[in-house]
Amino acid sequence: MDSYHVKSLHATILTRMGLDPDKLTYFYGGLDQKLVGVEGAETMKKLI
Repeated sequence: MDSYHVKSLHATILTRMGLDPDKLTYFYGGLDQKLVGVEGAETMKKLI
């Protein structure tokens, strides 16, 4: 069984919804934040 970070789950769900997880941001604390974190996340290809 492979282990994944919750950011990977978020990235997979957003990708399946047709959204780009690296471009989806929100403004908080004076900075643009990403739902999948600063470094981004890989989608879980085995799940798809």
